[in-house]
Amino acid sequence: MTILDEMRLTSLASCAGCAAKMAPGVLAEVVRPLGAFTHPNLLVGLQTSDDAAVYKIDQERALVQTIDFFPPVVDNPRDFGRIAAANSMSDVFAMGGEVALALNVAAWPGDADPAILAEIFAGGAEVVTEAGGVIAGGHTVIDSEPKYGLSVTGFVDPARILTKGGIAPGDQLYLTKPLGVGVITTAHRNGVGDEASLAAAVSSMTMLNLNASKAAIEARAHACTDVTGYGLMGHAHEMADRSDVRIIIHTEKLPWLPGARKHAEAGQMPGGYYRNRSHYSTTTPGALIDDDLDTVTAALIYNPETSGGLLIAISPERVEAFEQACAEFEVQAWHIGSSQRGSGVLATR
Repeated sequence: MTILDEMRLTSLASCAGCAAKMAPGVLAEVVRPLGAFTHPNLLVGLQTSDDAAVYKIDQERALVQTIDFFPPVVDNPRDFGRIAAANSMSDVFAMGGEVALALNVAAWPGDADPAILAEIFAGGAEVVTEAGGVIAGGHTVIDSEPKYGLSVTGFVDPARILTKGGIAPGDQLYLTKPLGVGVITTAHRNGVGDEASLAAAVSSMTMLNLNASKAAIEARAHACTDVTGYGLMGHAHEMADRSDVRIIIHTEKLPWLPGARKHAEAGQMPGGYYRNRSHYSTTTPGALIDDDLDTVTAALIYNPETSGGLLIAISPERVEAFEQACAEFEVQAWHIGSSQRGSGVLATR
């Protein structure tokens, strides 16, 4: 009997798609009081709600710290470990940092086979090693639902930190991974997915954003974030809000994972989609869509992603340098939009 014969991970995490992130409006209210606590060496913290915290050590070094964990999104334990680790480290890469060490964060049912958890840990360690870091310990508790992720520590040059803010009017926006993970994993969990689409999604989710971050740094990007639980529209809205610009997304240029549009058309939307669309489409200024945009695309751009790509803002003068850097670091990047004076986000054809 194989590990997955003994316990199907996604059956224990039937709500994984809806448990990925707290609704953005609720989360903002919960953490608001913490913004009053700061420190002279805290370069990036809750005051700006960026991808990771940054704490200055000296003129040349700063710590980058983040944590992320969630229930299984795929059946295979090692793949889940790899996905969760790549997703956790992505916040460090989005800040322009490099990973040094990580700590496991896990919850595990008391009656479940610990060999499965060992496989999850092995997958996480594999990807952390690939990133140049090391897992140095962690913390595991008993819970009715399995969860896994990492607390990650990295380093960044204080003069080269990437944040969500800093976009200037006229900047060009690039995305470094295809979209559609949420609908594909939801379809698989509901028993209507296909193996080819799932394999493509796993390949995307386990691919590190390290080289994409290096390309952004090389091209002196103005801003960067990773596209995860709030979907493309939500994370683009965060960038627009912190930069005081309006972002235009040209949806005909968006890359899609195989099967994403098919599963979206069949209604295989995770719970996070509804929260994202409800919040960001009604926020003022909002993340809005053109009236003539087709319903499938309109749904997918609010769809939560797991371990998605980087969304990078590049000045027009540095576009060629960025594309050359992407070629050098073997990064695929899609030119999906631009910024202009104004506020909010508009998705158009």
